[in-house]
Amino acid sequence: MPAAGTPDDRTADDRTADDRTADDRTAENRTDGTTDGPDGSTADLAPGDGYELVVVANRLPVDVTLGEDGEPSWTRSPGGLVTALSPVMAKADGAWVGWGGSPDLALDPFDVDGTRLVPVALSADDVATFYEGFSNDTLWPLYHDVIAPPAFHRNWWDSYVTVNRRFAAAAAEQAAPGATVWVQDYQLQLVPAMLREQRPDLRIGYFHHIPFPPLEIFAQLPWRRQVVDGLLGADLIGFQRAGDASNFVRVVRRYTDLPTRGQVITVPRPGAVDRQVRASAFPISIDSGAFDELARTPEVQQRAREIRHDLGDPKVLLLGVDRLDYTKGIIHRIKAFGEVLEDGTLDPQDVRLVQVASPSRENVEAYQQLRDEVELLVGRINGDHGAVGHTPIQYLHQSFPMAEMAALYLAADVMLVTALRDGMNLVAKEYVAARNDERGTLVLSEFTGAADELAGAVLINPHDIDGLKDAIVRAATMEPRQARTRMRRLRRRVLEHDVTAWSEQFLGALQAEPAAPGRALPDPGATEGRDLVVGRG
Repeated sequence: MPAAGTPDDRTADDRTADDRTADDRTAENRTDGTTDGPDGSTADLAPGDGYELVVVANRLPVDVTLGEDGEPSWTRSPGGLVTALSPVMAKADGAWVGWGGSPDLALDPFDVDGTRLVPVALSADDVATFYEGFSNDTLWPLYHDVIAPPAFHRNWWDSYVTVNRRFAAAAAEQAAPGATVWVQDYQLQLVPAMLREQRPDLRIGYFHHIPFPPLEIFAQLPWRRQVVDGLLGADLIGFQRAGDASNFVRVVRRYTDLPTRGQVITVPRPGAVDRQVRASAFPISIDSGAFDELARTPEVQQRAREIRHDLGDPKVLLLGVDRLDYTKGIIHRIKAFGEVLEDGTLDPQDVRLVQVASPSRENVEAYQQLRDEVELLVGRINGDHGAVGHTPIQYLHQSFPMAEMAALYLAADVMLVTALRDGMNLVAKEYVAARNDERGTLVLSEFTGAADELAGAVLINPHDIDGLKDAIVRAATMEPRQARTRMRRLRRRVLEHDVTAWSEQFLGALQAEPAAPGRALPDPGATEGRDLVVGRG
């Protein structure tokens, strides 16, 4: 395999065998309610056929596995997106298109809690090239400011195109005439244009959960134009921060000649009404009411007391909760804490740091290296400042259920969120939602989307170790009245703007976008190595 960050032996102009130009397809010319089926056949959709709301995401809201008897079983996936959209979709007669979580598992659609779940099959090779490869070893590091070097391999891109086309076909098959389709996140950036080509009658939204990088970084992507074309298939493109939306509009201005005015991009279409695409910020949130309620239960509150007792009842308990990912700033956080102890600013006997690092992408070399570095640093600090029966850092490389997380949040005096780059960071909002006692202090990286919303946090630049050290000490020694004032302000924001408000805001904005049936965008997967103008025939 080629070295990370370098192309393989194919040229950027190479096209996959099944790529077709927009002119090869016929769906773009249809506005009478007929569409191409996933096999290329024409499917007639009458009113009442299909679903009014279709969510397209990399994963289903459940994880599907095969038992020893060969029968499939499922467990509900945790997560804010599932919580947000499940009631909306049930009310709207919705379908959810996504991968079931197990490779080489082909399943028929099935119903869960009033929602039609439509599994998209991924082979083991798809998982390796589309998901672990292009999505997580090309796009993820590139979109997170190249904290780690992205790898550009064209066989990964080919897989990304193929899998995106598969998701688009499944969504087109499930959507009713004139339905709303909401595509989720960076793994599926080509789906909006592919879907519009097949179903120009649909109203299509896309939400980008991770950062969208500045032009100077995005420019490194060999397939930058194809990705832009793919996203412009949507009527509404949502981002976590206003800066991300601005980055995207700047990219559009650089790599297309499409007219833009503020957040609106005009896509001209010969013989049809011009289509307006809007890029805007819709910061995501959590089910804060449910989290607040969980943290009020006697069981969780008792567990919080037990956690502090098990840690030796320290005067100050600091907490970090992250996926083990190089974007989260875990090394920076632990290094700063170690230096605070070394300086004697905080007494190792009085303070503890609990670091939860959930396992993540453990077969990717960059993540394996990060784990080694974290564990080495934790061991060194504990060796330097620990004592018999006491270690300054409790490092937990495992995942915990939500009740245990709520107890940890309640137990912690200081929450450390030191991400180097993060679309939002929902851990910060979970901590605030759990603190119904109005205690605790949030130390928050200015490079998270949450920093735009959570006035009342102690904002830091995680790259500034001295500044981070000062913030840790400030938070650990903050006067209780000041901490309470800050937490009240944080809780007002988090409790009022919950995940339901987020989904309603986005879908409401999408419905308000003017409908413009007509000629569709070209399939971005069929444009490798060519500069085409979106929507220009």
